[in-house]
Amino acid sequence: MNKSESKYYNTALLMNQALIELLNKKDYEYIKVKEICERAGVNRSTFYLHYDTIDDLLQECIENINKKFISYFNNESKDFVEKIKICSREELILITPKYLTPYLSYIKENKIIHQVAVKHTNIMNSIENFNKLNEFIFKPIFLRFGVNEKTAHYMIAYYLNGVTAIINEWIKNGCKDDVEYIEKIIIDCVLPQSKNL
Repeated sequence: MNKSESKYYNTALLMNQALIELLNKKDYEYIKVKEICERAGVNRSTFYLHYDTIDDLLQECIENINKKFISYFNNESKDFVEKIKICSREELILITPKYLTPYLSYIKENKIIHQVAVKHTNIMNSIENFNKLNEFIFKPIFLRFGVNEKTAHYMIAYYLNGVTAIINEWIKNGCKDDVEYIEKIIIDCVLPQSKNL
């Protein structure tokens, strides 16, 4: 990446960050280009050099968030969807340090992004991302444990809402407790239920 490309990229990151900070304080439809520029420290002309609309910035922001989230997991996690049908049932328990540590580390280092994703599920594609996880990971795992789809729907809601509640409490406390402590709480809450599957 040459110097001008690097400057262009860094300016885009500043505008991404500005949008996330604004979304943490107000609804999307009330955010103006002027506010994004002021917060990012750029001119309006710079904004329009990068984007046609705030929607374009939002889409780029979501793509960057997804890439950043995936970067916290090792490469073997990417092949997990393919392994669901053939791996051992023990490997299908996702409430383990292998998966929780990168997930919780991402949240601890990106609290505002998590808060915005929870607060603005519709515009942040949170529902779409959950539906993908549900379709390609959660449902197939529950089927491997012999849980029918109707029951799995309720059980998935139970697990996810419980984990989300723990994470939200952690964030309210400023993520002061370390990742390993929160990981242990989640495991202690969830695994006794998982052993019954």
